[in-house]
Amino acid sequence: MMSVLQRVREARVEVDGEVVGRIGQGLLVLVCAERGDTEAEAHRLLAKLLKLRVFADDAGKMNRSVQDVGGGLLLVSQFTLVADTRGGNRPSFTDAAAPQDGRRLFDHFVDQARLQHPVVQTGRFAAEMQVHLINDGPITIPLRIPPPG
Repeated sequence: MMSVLQRVREARVEVDGEVVGRIGQGLLVLVCAERGDTEAEAHRLLAKLLKLRVFADDAGKMNRSVQDVGGGLLLVSQFTLVADTRGGNRPSFTDAAAPQDGRRLFDHFVDQARLQHPVVQTGRFAAEMQVHLINDGPITIPLRIPPPG
C-alpha cells in the first residue's frame, strides 16, 4: 500500500459542497491499495503511521506520534499515488488495485484505524473530492508497504 501523510493543523474533505470528513491537528493520509496488496499490508501501514513520530515534543524535536498528541486521522483514498509516468505524458495507473479490491482494502484500513484510534474521518471512495488542509511544518512523508512478491 502506498500513502502520503501530511501533518496538518486542520483538514477537511468536501464532496459536492458537503463536508464529509474533518479533523483538527493530526494527519491527512492519502492511501492507495496496489495490485497484490492484502489486509496484511493495510495492517503494517496503519501500525507504522500510528507510531510515526512526526509531532514535536517539548524540546521541538519530532518525537511524538499522532497517538501521543491525540491528533485526528483523515483518511482519503487516492489511486493516483501509484501513477507511472515513465511512458509518455499520460500517467498509467495499472499498479493500482482493481476498484473492488481497492475499496475492500481501504474500508478494512479505515475499520482497523477506528478500532485503534479515537478520531478517524474519511473522504468518500471513488468520489470527486476537494481536500482542504493547512500543512503544519510543512511535513509531508511518502510511506509505502510493498505488496508481497
